[in-house]
Amino acid sequence: MGPLDGIRVIEMAGKATSPYCGMLLADFGADVVIVDRVKKGGAKSRYLVSQNPLDRGKRSMRVDLKAEEGLDIVQKLILNADVLMESYRPGVMESLGLGPDTALKMNPGLIYARMTGWGQNGPYAKAAGHDINYLALSGTLSLFKRKGGRPLPPCNILGDFAGGGLMGAMGILLAIIERGRSGQGQVVDAAMLDGIANLSTVFWGLWANNLMSLDIGTNLLDGGAPYYQVYETSDGKYVAVGAIEGKFYDQLLKGLGLDASSLPDKGDPKNWPEMTARFAEIIKTKTRDEWAALFDGKDACVHPVLELDEASENPHIRERGLLVDVEGMKQPGPVPRLSRTPGLIKRGSGIRGAGTREILGELGYSKENIENLFERNIVQ
Repeated sequence: MGPLDGIRVIEMAGKATSPYCGMLLADFGADVVIVDRVKKGGAKSRYLVSQNPLDRGKRSMRVDLKAEEGLDIVQKLILNADVLMESYRPGVMESLGLGPDTALKMNPGLIYARMTGWGQNGPYAKAAGHDINYLALSGTLSLFKRKGGRPLPPCNILGDFAGGGLMGAMGILLAIIERGRSGQGQVVDAAMLDGIANLSTVFWGLWANNLMSLDIGTNLLDGGAPYYQVYETSDGKYVAVGAIEGKFYDQLLKGLGLDASSLPDKGDPKNWPEMTARFAEIIKTKTRDEWAALFDGKDACVHPVLELDEASENPHIRERGLLVDVEGMKQPGPVPRLSRTPGLIKRGSGIRGAGTREILGELGYSKENIENLFERNIVQ
């Protein structure tokens, strides 16, 4: 049994944030049911060929939420659910008659998780936005640039997945723990803006204590230091260097064939551009894999920058079983790793709506009623 076995979750179909949150819960045993909208012209999916790994371990159904009978189906789900999660703009669920006030009256123990960009209140609450916008307003996007360059967003990992989905999952688990004492559910307001800002807490501390400059690209951790850098190799690939501490730095110099006495003081940021240029010149003389072999087994904190299609071949990643095969698709497996009740991918992604009949049956609908709902396109 997984640690979340018996926990029933309704995931109102959304993008990125709530699907990732639902995946995390499903990986550890929760019964996650995706409620997606019906599609005109019949059920279709963009993942008919290439499945969405965020849907793994879940069941799904398609319901017409604008039809009274469709709303009744979701209300029946709510009566038996532990968690409902949604990632729509504030007011959307209320307009459907499924807002938190209504849902918590039906089921006082329900955890109602709202995962949005801006949060449930504030001037921007109902404004459009994406990961890059939340990064920008939080101040975090300004950290991702080289000196003199423009900010470069780190895909949508920080906002959608870490700041939104992961924080949402933590909020849900905290609320479940608290419910064990009070017996009461509550609303979780997990805003990507809030989550991103929280993830950058240490940099607010460094700045407040004058330990970093807002001239980004000149500091220890943002590409300013020569011993915390990414360098290009002779084959156009890259190695990552993280030799901050003295003992690691000594191993780095040894591997590069340098003597510390031939270099300026590494502790003075004024010397960093010169040192970076020198390290770059040396590292450009070998291929990425040659440097990886040279530093293998040495505590110099030097490792190759692998592409996605190379990661599975790394011996450490292989031994950890980090990447798993789910119905022919390679993807990261459940984390973190628990010794007694580890995560488990119960099933692949499947096609949206594939579980509709099964779920309706569990809610008490007869076969005749189910077929009637299908015929009238209330469900798909």
